[in-house]
Amino acid sequence: VQLQASGGGLVQPGGALRLSCTATGSIFSINVMGWYRQAPGKQRELVATITSRLIPNYADSVKGRFTVSRDNTKKTMYLQMNSLKPEDTAVYYCNAAISEAYYKDYEGYWGQGTLVTVSS
Repeated sequence: VQLQASGGGLVQPGGALRLSCTATGSIFSINVMGWYRQAPGKQRELVATITSRLIPNYADSVKGRFTVSRDNTKKTMYLQMNSLKPEDTAVYYCNAAISEAYYKDYEGYWGQGTLVTVSS
């Protein structure tokens, strides 16, 4: 099982980016998926999560600016980031709880990270 994150880049303050995270491999079921970020010199923090029933949850710092969504048929999660601020600069990681078979428990997997830089 692998998670592949993409969509990062350089954007000006006030701009927008859309991140994607796709799960591949032997997958029976995906439970909660989430986005985390880690800025230089800081700990990794939660950005947003979304359940298999598409119920989202956001960190206070991104509420009203970021939108998390997912397409269960494509095993893909998205993060639409609007009104970006310099303090949103970080490496963004995706995470998912995945079961490889009906008789196996969910395990947590991480993507490789994608860099988002907000700067003029």
